[in-house]
Amino acid sequence: MAVYVICEPCIGTKDTACVEVCPVDCIHPRKDEADFEGATQLYINPDECIDCGACQPACPVEAIFRDEDVPEQWQNYIEINAKHYQ
Repeated sequence: MAVYVICEPCIGTKDTACVEVCPVDCIHPRKDEADFEGATQLYINPDECIDCGACQPACPVEAIFRDEDVPEQWQNYIEINAKHYQ
């Protein structure tokens, strides 16, 4: 199953529109979580993501991609996202 990955455009933006549309609450940190202010970006938990794709069109900075569609310049975000949840 493909997993969605949040890439560089989210850094410093952390718009939570994607969090609001996620049916399984797999995108963190949310605004009400203690580590929100310190986080540089949002992350999608690959173990909880159900591959619904609701987050992708909700992202106003187009930072979310299916792992197989991440642009070449942002391939490292696949690993960054996975490491966040290890």
